[in-house]
Amino acid sequence: MADELTTPAENTWCPGCGNFGILNAFKKAIPKLEQHGIDRKHLVISAGIGCHGKIFDYVPLSGLYSLHGRSMATVQGIKLGNPDLKVLTFAGDGDAFGEGISHMIFAAKRNADITVIVHNNGTYALTTGQFSPTSGKGFKGPSLPSGNVEEPLNPLSLMLEAGASFVARGYAGRIDHLADLIVEAVLHEGFSYIDVLQPSVVFNNTYKEYNALVEIIEKPAGRLEDAVQLAKRFDRLPIGVLYKVSKPVYHKELYGKWNPAVNRLMHEERKRRIATYLSERLQK
Repeated sequence: MADELTTPAENTWCPGCGNFGILNAFKKAIPKLEQHGIDRKHLVISAGIGCHGKIFDYVPLSGLYSLHGRSMATVQGIKLGNPDLKVLTFAGDGDAFGEGISHMIFAAKRNADITVIVHNNGTYALTTGQFSPTSGKGFKGPSLPSGNVEEPLNPLSLMLEAGASFVARGYAGRIDHLADLIVEAVLHEGFSYIDVLQPSVVFNNTYKEYNALVEIIEKPAGRLEDAVQLAKRFDRLPIGVLYKVSKPVYHKELYGKWNPAVNRLMHEERKRRIATYLSERLQK
């Protein structure tokens, strides 16, 4: 199964990078999704710009590379084009919450039926370690050698407040657990967000910190307020599903049961209807 999910592309991630854990978890998730009746031909992926985006080259699934911060919009478009597909996008913390923050908020707000997996390493690693929206206060990098003076953005609480119907946190060092989170997120109908703690061994090596602080939670919080409290814990780092709720999804509110990929009119029929319409208008 691993060979079937490997491409000829050379992997250029730094040895030991947390991206490897996310890639392996996703590979483990695909056959599990197939056990739930989701054919891999119906899985479509996208990615933004950054180290995380290379995952698009390393998994042989259909999809479309996107622009920096725009992959959430890309997969929303794919989902609206064919609601029968299961769509996922991979994003970096800077990609999602810097350039792409408006897309994230509105996708969560409208409960778009997409899965967003964020590789959160607290730095712009591809461009050699500048601080990102999730970098901790005091973080030192090429853009701020004296230390970041800003408080970090909290992606989990932001997504909860924006209306996400599925919010989870995983850790690249807990591959099997992360694989199960991905499966649950894809199966969930609605906006699914997974924030993955992903150490960057070169620019922000947080393995020791995360290994000491991560704590698996067995079930989601029953109330939004409780989930927000979990998201704001810093003495421990809860991993698992923080919040999960069922509510109407965007494409069904928009279309009902209609699928434009299946129910579209053929070209000749469209031309005939347009000609008929124009003829009727001219006669008036």
